[in-house]
Amino acid sequence: MTVTQDLSFFHLITNASIIVQLVMALLLAVSVISWTYIFRKMFAIRTAQAQTEEFESIFWSGGNLNILYEDAALNRRESAGNTGALERIFESGMAEFHKIKTSFGAKDEVDTTALLDGARRAMRAAYQREMDALESHLAFLASVGSVSPYVGLLGTVWGIMNAFRGLANVQQATLAAVAPGIAEALIATAIGLFAAIPAVVAYNRYSHDIDRLAIRFESFIEEFSNILHRQAR
Repeated sequence: MTVTQDLSFFHLITNASIIVQLVMALLLAVSVISWTYIFRKMFAIRTAQAQTEEFESIFWSGGNLNILYEDAALNRRESAGNTGALERIFESGMAEFHKIKTSFGAKDEVDTTALLDGARRAMRAAYQREMDALESHLAFLASVGSVSPYVGLLGTVWGIMNAFRGLANVQQATLAAVAPGIAEALIATAIGLFAAIPAVVAYNRYSHDIDRLAIRFESFIEEFSNILHRQAR
């Protein structure tokens, strides 16, 4: 068998020790799961951004808030997957606002503070739910990015140990004798980096995008609370 054949990736992987093969299999599985979350999160964030921009343009167009609330509630009942995060935050605030306002009755004096506090609490609760959904699986990407290189390094260290142990039975150590064992070991590190680098890049990018969305949601809550305050008065 030629040296080129001995050092082919398939040959090196199949002839690696069982520990190194298990490390490679683990890293490949983690990489597949990581790429799945990367694409799912990419589509989810893009959809959230588009829905947020669409709802903001409708909200600030000056339409009637009650009609907008009825449309949002209807959209949620008929197609929950097509409603945006900001629209659900708005609906939660308006629903609580109307509920508390109705509870006072026609002849009772409306407590403006109670109205605003209730609406704000409802919007903050909806905001937390939306952020929890957007941030799902980000911790997994962070863990993959930080741990995968060390897992690959574990396979590399183990493989190099086996390569040098094999030299104990050889009278004359040459590069050709030790090269396959070291190459087998280094593949584990390469696979670890292959799993870690995309996860780190995706985590940093998605964290930035989610932070931007969070700022837009919080700004909307404050601005909408001012509108409700004027209506309550």
